Amino acid sequence: MAGQTVTIFGGSGFIGRYVVSRLADRGWTVRVAVRHPRQAHFLKPLGNVGQIVPLRARLQSDTEVRAAVQGADAVINLVGILAAGGPQTFEAVQHLGAKRIAEAAAAEGIDRFVQISAIGADPQGEAEYARTKGLGEELVRAAIPEAVILRPSIVFGPEDGFFNRFAAMARLAPALPLIGGGKTKFQPVYVGDVADAVVAGLERSDARGKTFELGGPHIYSFKELLQLLLNTIRRRRLLVPVPWAIAYAQGSLLQLLPDPPLTRDQVKLLEQDNVVAADALTLADLGIDTPHACEVIIPTYLERYRPGGRFVPQTPEG
Repeated sequence: MAGQTVTIFGGSGFIGRYVVSRLADRGWTVRVAVRHPRQAHFLKPLGNVGQIVPLRARLQSDTEVRAAVQGADAVINLVGILAAGGPQTFEAVQHLGAKRIAEAAAAEGIDRFVQISAIGADPQGEAEYARTKGLGEELVRAAIPEAVILRPSIVFGPEDGFFNRFAAMARLAPALPLIGGGKTKFQPVYVGDVADAVVAGLERSDARGKTFELGGPHIYSFKELLQLLLNTIRRRRLLVPVPWAIAYAQGSLLQLLPDPPLTRDQVKLLEQDNVVAADALTLADLGIDTPHACEVIIPTYLERYRPGGRFVPQTPEG
């Protein structure tokens, strides 16, 4: 797509850096629309001189959002949060923010639009995260019927907030929590596969106006994921079941912290399985037939959590 311009909201985040790299390789000029452009400067070496341009675009500003999409050929919205803080509320970011971006794109006549949502997104959902993701989907579709919506399960990769967080906990804590008994099911999807799905959603005409659910090749319980993690970093830790009532109480307290490890809303999300629906369009429908498994990828970036690092003996910690 040489010579074409795409604006990526949230392009400096976990998923965004992979999307930016892939689109730059394919010849797109990439505008990275973020709150703090200096924090996106690390992306510039991923393209040629002037190919990747960070710019300021706060989702609460109509003027800045309109300026970010003006003259673009396509728009991608990757913005999302797992915990609210200050003006960055679920409503402001995932509902009204998605609405503002889509309406600005529609006003520019842009009909190539990719929205990253999440499995479980539901305008009537009890969890605020799921509800605002669902409302965002509805408003994007209303503004741009041809928009492509992607709903990943939990996303893993070198900068992820799941395996890295629990691995860091395992270095210090004698036990890890199994919220609700650890029975919730997930279908983790590799960040590189998600980025490939974004590119396909942007460039494939047969994807227009459709919703896809993105999951990896295997389904795991929460307990199985923690066991996989511990085996990977070669540490022995107790896995302690935490009843839902206690988890909600812990979430209520922990969400008061600046970077909370758990919130009440996240506990609510854990009450529902997070796997691709049987009748959903999937990665395969976007031409991604062999998604990467956790077992293949996570050892490549979790070795720093092993006792002794990459040179640890082939036996678990005593």
